Amino acid sequence: MVRVLAVDDEKPALEELLYLLRSDPRVRSAEGATDATEALRRIGRALEAGPDGEDAIDVVFLDIHMAGLTGLDIARLIAGFARPPLIVFVTAHEGFALQAFDLKAVDYVLKPVRKERLAEAVRRVRDLAEPAIAGTATEQIPVELGGVTRFVAVDDIAYVEAQGDYARLHTDEGSHLVRIPLSTLEERWAARGFVRIHRSHLVALRRIDELRLDAGTTTVRVGSAELAVSRRHARQLRDLLLRQARG
Repeated sequence: MVRVLAVDDEKPALEELLYLLRSDPRVRSAEGATDATEALRRIGRALEAGPDGEDAIDVVFLDIHMAGLTGLDIARLIAGFARPPLIVFVTAHEGFALQAFDLKAVDYVLKPVRKERLAEAVRRVRDLAEPAIAGTATEQIPVELGGVTRFVAVDDIAYVEAQGDYARLHTDEGSHLVRIPLSTLEERWAARGFVRIHRSHLVALRRIDELRLDAGTTTVRVGSAELAVSRRHARQLRDLLLRQARG
């Protein structure tokens, strides 16, 4: 059961969001705040109470455009806490998805909020709530699907393919194009076990099924895909795979 704080400086929008949240059987409690000061005070009480306290919060649903501090400002402040609640942005504006990604938001819901779309966001939160309390929530990355922003878990990505200033994320379900350079993802996801094997490919080490050496050429198999490994990355990759096997 998920404990929610919803923040929106427009009272009718906040009341509608709270009504929809409280109608969801997976939501244990849903409270509202109409400004940043009230929201941060409530979040502070939740952190003092701890994950099992009466005032605990699992997720904050944040509007972006508000008087004073914006939802993005609040999210940045929350990110500085030792065990921050999860974040879902609820906004009428599509142009902040990349910033939401940088702030590790779980989802990005566009207004007017549809019940089915909000239910999907609650499902994502519920699936991540326990790991988030433990401090190990998986990172999410926003992707566009038919004009709708969705979030893909980084842990679901097998490999990434460079396409100019874009990167194509390959998962078991398909692929998604995002406007983020491969070099940026390489730096950001190194701690999550992603390694550069070629100027065009970044691969999740745990998803490599086979390393093949053939006539001086090195390739890896990741699911059904066979990817070339450049000479400059081959030795490092072999060492990493060997250490992984020993571990």
